[in-house]
Amino acid sequence: MIPTSTISRLVEICLRLTGIWPNSSIFFRLLWSIVMGTGLIFQYRYLLTHFSVEELPNFIDGLSTTLPYSLLFFKLIILWVNNRIFNTLLKTMSNDWYECSNKYTMIEKAILAYRCSKLVIGLYSIASLLYSIATIDFHKPINDDCRQLLIKMEFPFVFCDSPIYEIVVCVQFIHLMAVVIAISMLDALIVTLMLHIGGQIDIMQQQMEEICSKDDKRDLFTVIIRSLINKHHKIIAFSDNIESLFSLIALMQFVSNTIIICCIGFLIATVSIRQTYSRRYHDVGKDCFFYIAITMEAFIFCFAGEYLSNKSRTIGDTAYESIWYDLEPRDCRILLFVIMRSQKRLTITAGKFMDLSLEGFTTSLKASASYISVLYAMY
Repeated sequence: MIPTSTISRLVEICLRLTGIWPNSSIFFRLLWSIVMGTGLIFQYRYLLTHFSVEELPNFIDGLSTTLPYSLLFFKLIILWVNNRIFNTLLKTMSNDWYECSNKYTMIEKAILAYRCSKLVIGLYSIASLLYSIATIDFHKPINDDCRQLLIKMEFPFVFCDSPIYEIVVCVQFIHLMAVVIAISMLDALIVTLMLHIGGQIDIMQQQMEEICSKDDKRDLFTVIIRSLINKHHKIIAFSDNIESLFSLIALMQFVSNTIIICCIGFLIATVSIRQTYSRRYHDVGKDCFFYIAITMEAFIFCFAGEYLSNKSRTIGDTAYESIWYDLEPRDCRILLFVIMRSQKRLTITAGKFMDLSLEGFTTSLKASASYISVLYAMY
């Protein structure tokens, strides 16, 4: 089936269920607010209960699972509040498909976006499923020991005995899968937006190459340069809207992922001290699945920023490589303005503090590694 939109049907359904899609029912927003708020209350209650040096591993374990939940709730609130900007992005994407003269480029980017969305959501779902299998304790408690929950929470009731434990774990599993799908959907969304703007830049480059035609050069140049400038203006406006929507989210994502990676690394480094031999491989496997998911989330945001920056540079390169020296002086000056404007890279920033890039991703990993050593020395 030939795609007619860059956003896949799977991502659209997830956006509707989270109340982000235009004209979505307010019921979904209320449902997510109640569910996320209730879960976070129990999670932060666990952190307050285990806030001590003696229980540092339990505290860090709880913190590593609480931060992604808090970050998702923060993302949803930001997208709900800035729903008008998101609607503008969707309207621009729809107009780009309607006005596009080269459907092949758009279809190619849409197919790639569909595949990336399925890959991201699938990997996150598999990682969360394996994490759940490695975390849930199916054995009966021995010596009145309470079995470990899927998500670290402090409830106002006793949940250790059956069937209360099984019911609580099932509810937590459904809650975890819903949260993971929502997180992966937002990551797939930013990849989709980057691929759409990349397709628009490719179309703009193709229009620049048409300037090289020697037949009816003057008339053709007037038509192409007018379309070229309008296309460039739309690309810049689209990028600015993405920046306005995701800048604060990217900042919280960058800080949160650094802390979470640090916490998971600390848990992996101290697993031989905290657990007996029979539990080491069990806990290492669980932490590794979580580490892979969190690291991939940080990588996706940084890669999206890197892709946008590199793609925006190609506009000026293509304009410079065209046969501009065969044009009339006044036409060259117009093309020169396009080259000068393209020298200002399009990018996504983390709260206006830093550009999201692969360099920023490596910086985050290095910072997490240094924090791990500090925590390990304290422990």
